[in-house]
Amino acid sequence: MRQARTRQRCTQSDLAARVQVSGVIIERDCISRIENGLRMVQDFELRAIAGALGVTTDWLVGETEEEEK
Repeated sequence: MRQARTRQRCTQSDLAARVQVSGVIIERDCISRIENGLRMVQDFELRAIAGALGVTTDWLVGETEEEEK
């Protein structure tokens, strides 16, 4: 997640805002905890984060090497 976010020069706050547009409420500190492995991600959050970053959910969880949707 951090890799895709930083490639897009997107801050954690920007990502949180993008995810919130899709109707999933997530704050910047939640993004930070997810990136640091301190918080589990719910399935609906994973889909929203993938959509906001333009990557697949499989890529986010390490199932594929292809980043783009």
